[in-house]
Amino acid sequence: MDYKSSLIQDGNPMENLEKQLICPICLEMFTKPVVILPCQHNLCRKCANDIFQAANPFWTNRVGSVSMSGGRFRCPSCRHEVIMDRHGVYGLQRNLLVENIIDIYKQECSSRPLQKGNHPMCKEHEDEKINIYCLTCEMPTCSMCKVFGAHKACEVAPLQSVFQGQKTELSNCISMLVAGNDRVQTIITQLEDSCRVTKDNSHQVKEELSQKFDVLYAILDEKKSELLQRITREQEEKLSFIEALIQQYREQLDKSTKLVETAIQSLDEPGGAIFLLMRKRKSSLTKKIRKRKSPRRERKKVRNPSAFIHSFINSFIQQHEVLMVCKAPRGTLGTMPI
Repeated sequence: MDYKSSLIQDGNPMENLEKQLICPICLEMFTKPVVILPCQHNLCRKCANDIFQAANPFWTNRVGSVSMSGGRFRCPSCRHEVIMDRHGVYGLQRNLLVENIIDIYKQECSSRPLQKGNHPMCKEHEDEKINIYCLTCEMPTCSMCKVFGAHKACEVAPLQSVFQGQKTELSNCISMLVAGNDRVQTIITQLEDSCRVTKDNSHQVKEELSQKFDVLYAILDEKKSELLQRITREQEEKLSFIEALIQQYREQLDKSTKLVETAIQSLDEPGGAIFLLMRKRKSSLTKKIRKRKSPRRERKKVRNPSAFIHSFINSFIQQHEVLMVCKAPRGTLGTMPI
């Protein structure tokens, strides 16, 4: 606290000094012992203990067993978080300088004559000091107003007692607000931690999921290439075999066509004598025709062409069933941990 700069401000130095000696909790002059916080602000030890207990309701005070771990609270002036050790507020350092300044200030005030201008005077009775409080009208007034004036039918109370009561009530409200702010700040910190943990977990799960899918994509690409090569290889084998059969049947067809032409020429002989004279030639031709096997019997040794199509389809179905193993049924994927 910069007392020097406060004292050189415009106005009465004593008034400026008094403002610097006011506790932000009880709004009165510091009551000894005065403790100094790590943020360099001062509090009455009693006020510091009140807000500390409000912020840490389960912390055991010095009357009971001392907790091995201290609590925490926030400075009412700057909101700096003050972390206590196991001694609580009794572990805070006393500000002896402020206590000495308070003693000097009180001595100075007691030695100075009381000035009339320091006390507010009644507007109706200019020579009377305001010394009572009208509870009915909720306003300060003087004794003459109660006896002869506008407040003679009202209920009044001593000004100092009302002042102390309202000041205590305001101080309690401030303590409650400070404690409430500490609890809200704790909740905000917890929620911020939850956000950070959620983001970290989500990032980790995304990374793991991406890695697993990259591996799966690589497996699928490899399997795809393997199946395409296999289908191409089977296609080439089957086409080669079928083309060989086609060539074989064409050669057979050419030979049969030539035999048919030769036989037709023999049938065109006009005379029976000539036809019979060529008996040896016709006998050889007949033997060749009989040696030609029936296309139907020959086809029995050849695989049915339609079987190639069914074999090709069945092979693809088997590979498709293998791929279906990679397909996970709906609902089997668990929820993402966050």
